[in-house]
Amino acid sequence: MSFEGINSVHLLGIGGIGMSALARWFRHEGYAVSGYDRTPSPLTDELIAEGMQISFSDHLEAIPGHISNGADKALIIWTPAMPKDSAQLNFFMENGFKLKKRSEVLGMVTSSYYTIAVAGTHGKTTTSSMIAHMLKSAGKPVVAFLGGITQNYQSNLILGSKKAKEPALVVVEADEFDRSFLRLHPNEIVLTSADPDHLDIYGDEQHILDGFLEFVHLIDRKGRLYIQQHAVQRLGEGRLPKVPTREYGLRSAGISAENIQAKPGSFLFDYLDGKQEIKGLELFIPGFHNVENALAAIAIALDHHISVEQIRKGISSFKGVKRRFEIHVNDGNRVFIDDYAHHPEEIKACLSSVRAMFPTKKLTVVFQPHLFSRTRDFAEGFSESLSLADSVILLDIYPARELPIEGVTAAMLLDGINTDHKELVAREDLMNHLEQNPPEVLVTLGAGDIDRLVPVIASWMKEGLNRYAL
Repeated sequence: MSFEGINSVHLLGIGGIGMSALARWFRHEGYAVSGYDRTPSPLTDELIAEGMQISFSDHLEAIPGHISNGADKALIIWTPAMPKDSAQLNFFMENGFKLKKRSEVLGMVTSSYYTIAVAGTHGKTTTSSMIAHMLKSAGKPVVAFLGGITQNYQSNLILGSKKAKEPALVVVEADEFDRSFLRLHPNEIVLTSADPDHLDIYGDEQHILDGFLEFVHLIDRKGRLYIQQHAVQRLGEGRLPKVPTREYGLRSAGISAENIQAKPGSFLFDYLDGKQEIKGLELFIPGFHNVENALAAIAIALDHHISVEQIRKGISSFKGVKRRFEIHVNDGNRVFIDDYAHHPEEIKACLSSVRAMFPTKKLTVVFQPHLFSRTRDFAEGFSESLSLADSVILLDIYPARELPIEGVTAAMLLDGINTDHKELVAREDLMNHLEQNPPEVLVTLGAGDIDRLVPVIASWMKEGLNRYAL
């Protein structure tokens, strides 16, 4: 794959999880890579260590000279998260540079490779990571653009050997936000779910369902569709593309799991698809939802002629993705799990699995809502899902790209939460609150900056609940 005439790439928003995967790919392909982001992070630190030039100042002086003086040989990749008044973005727009959105560049990449695209409101990061790991561990040439940092590879980009004789398989996480996934060129599609979300973009539930339908119809006519059973019901079986379609789910009539056993650190299950049965698989990233994600990954592995023994090894060796049901402490007395869940269905799936793993322990949840619009649109669902816990601590809403909406606060969720212990706690007071009320099983949830509290909480619990300052 080559971008004709381009020798350097500059990414605006390079610290984003999707943008940084592209940056790493271009660096691997031999391009000079630079970028801008608003604030430093562990991820931008890694990119700098890998040889990329990154600035945190949105001034024209911060643009590398070979970029600002080489409009004909530079590709500028930007994300819609960039503010419209960005000095760098406007400079590039006004001076004849080649500008592409991240989704457009991913579309260019997928048009040249056999592509497995994983979409869905929930589960796409874990499922795409699992598929990529299964292929790579079986020796298949693979390139994977992921929406999270895999524990196996400590990266959001997975690369196969350049010496491989077969063409690479591309695995890409297909993001529905801003309809980005409609720019991809998939040969195979996995649709993990089709629940309403991003209503600030789509307006209502029907429009997001229409978006998913439009996406699955992008599939190559010789391709395959793997679709979760409830997603079939939401989209309508008669509206799906006329390609070989495999339905999966914990109780699906197509691909299903049986004999599921929840253990404190893993889930055991059997895989069945009508032709193939694989007994006694052990998945060390717990959760009923992760067993379901594994069904899709196993089906794809089998269709790509990966052996049962390689599949068994791939499943048991998969370490998961950071902030996806990530167990930080599990010493028999105290448990601490962190998860990226920021939608009612994701919270429900996470907490149901925690309940199954630790049925006799008190479950405490710390939840940071993400976006004012999402909190408003799904307030009832959030309250219902959080009611699965014994104790609920709410942090203030993380605004991300939004301005406040009048009347929308985290406190609006409290009345609907059906538990005896629920309260709103300021972020800076959280550790004091936990010290006064030591949890047995603690789960932190959210897609904002709650992840910055995770190392502090983990250290505190590992050291015997001694005091740690934020």
